[in-house]
Amino acid sequence: MKRGSLLAISDLHVAYPENREIVEALRPDSDEDWLLVAGDVGELTEDIAWALRLLKDRFAEVVWAPGNHELWTPREDPVRLRGVERYRHLVDLCKNLGVRTPEDPYAVWEGPGGPVTVAPLFLLYDYTFRTPTASDKEAALAQAYDKGVVCADEFLLHPDPHPSREAWCNDRLEQTAARLEAIDPDIPTVLVNHYPLVREPTRILFHPEFAQWCGTVRTANWHRRFRAAAVVYGHLHIPRTTWHDGVRFEEVSVGYPREWRRAGHPRTVPRRILP
Repeated sequence: MKRGSLLAISDLHVAYPENREIVEALRPDSDEDWLLVAGDVGELTEDIAWALRLLKDRFAEVVWAPGNHELWTPREDPVRLRGVERYRHLVDLCKNLGVRTPEDPYAVWEGPGGPVTVAPLFLLYDYTFRTPTASDKEAALAQAYDKGVVCADEFLLHPDPHPSREAWCNDRLEQTAARLEAIDPDIPTVLVNHYPLVREPTRILFHPEFAQWCGTVRTANWHRRFRAAAVVYGHLHIPRTTWHDGVRFEEVSVGYPREWRRAGHPRTVPRRILP
């Protein structure tokens, strides 16, 4: 029998019929395969539930970390919850499906390449991935509006009851760091987050002003601090492998049809993280 693999994918964006077909076609190679889903499954609650239910029926374990799109409150969604309440609603949805979330005890992958502690993270961003000429958040946002490069989060991702998205980010950073500090220090980790933990992957963005919605400088050393064997992320829609301080970073996004249809696009299938 073929032994299992630790696989990862993100940015499924199943509102697009073409992307929905990709999800419908996803199959494990082994009954022991795990699938890490690093956010942006969709925007509507029913779409998120459809995709995660389908994947959990096929893979031995599904581990989900939220993206920004899941946290939107779009007009079309009958679920009108905002901010923390929306996130908790999605966590409850996952619990009912048997999908692991950042609120669950971290699971240990014991298959080939293991053991590793698989840690799904929910960290958000705090506008610190700024351009060199932006001295603060206000200047960074002004640059983005001037260039017409403004993330829809500004209108759809509400931080309630926090006063701002960066305040919510700060709360998540403190909670998550405490949990990661408490795990077995003798076992390496696979860190799964929607956003890259380091700034470097955003350097190739066509619009550098967009980087402020892509992470926080406060996680710059987390891949070393928490002994990562690999870091999995999405969000940028630039699927590739990079190395930082000797640690492998995997961007595993599918992205929008206009992106993955381009000649030379590397994949619309899960990336093997381990072995």
